[in-house]
Amino acid sequence: MVGKAFLPTRRVLDFPITALRFDEQIQTMLKWAIAHESRSVCVANVHMLMEAYWSQDFATVLKNADLVTPDGMPLVWMMRLLGARYQDRVAGMDIFMALCQLAQTQNISVFFVGSQTEILSRMRKRLEAEFPLLKIAAMEPLPFRPLTQDEDEALIERINSSGAGIVLVSLGCPKQESWIAQHKDKIQGVMIGLGGVFPVYAGIQKRAPRIVRDLGLEWLYRVVQEPRRLWRRYVQTIPPFIWLALKQLLVTSRVGEAFIDATGD
Repeated sequence: MVGKAFLPTRRVLDFPITALRFDEQIQTMLKWAIAHESRSVCVANVHMLMEAYWSQDFATVLKNADLVTPDGMPLVWMMRLLGARYQDRVAGMDIFMALCQLAQTQNISVFFVGSQTEILSRMRKRLEAEFPLLKIAAMEPLPFRPLTQDEDEALIERINSSGAGIVLVSLGCPKQESWIAQHKDKIQGVMIGLGGVFPVYAGIQKRAPRIVRDLGLEWLYRVVQEPRRLWRRYVQTIPPFIWLALKQLLVTSRVGEAFIDATGD
């Protein structure tokens, strides 16, 4: 059994976001994958933090993760304001591409769990073209219903016996993060929740242009693509996040001023 990893963090809304540059976070995941350590990685954005803020159970999942990347630009901006001056974005699609590129050079196989058969089929075709040396251990969609205990144990056995060092999970937030937490110390690999990445890589959805991503407006681009599914989520999560983030920054600045006054610096 491997204990929880302790990496440098900045707390955003009281949730620890890993304060390492992109390359450092990727290398950390690869190191765990090579050693077949059972690790959990959450790719966090505003939606995930608000889900955790409103749910104690999910808050526990997020706080116990071994690595939490700042996927959304608002999290990156918050981390910079909180002292991680050189923090860059560690986004799901960029993680996916970097891991596939490096895994094929380090003999690490990848197991894909979740999503739909059509999406996985399209992904396999593109992966074989772009990363011909990548070892795809397997691609398994999961039913919408919960797996029975026997089904779950069989899946765990298939993943572990495949020798996969990386397990990419696509079930949507917060379901995929909860699934990963439930399988910690059972699956001997680095489990990463990348739900939104699969349909984009498969060509079913489009990723926002870089300028839109850099401006922190990727959420708006996604709403335009899927308005019926996403508009309510963003209306419910963005305003309260902004309010809570401003409160945190205000409290932090007051604490800093009080410390300066107390020390006379």
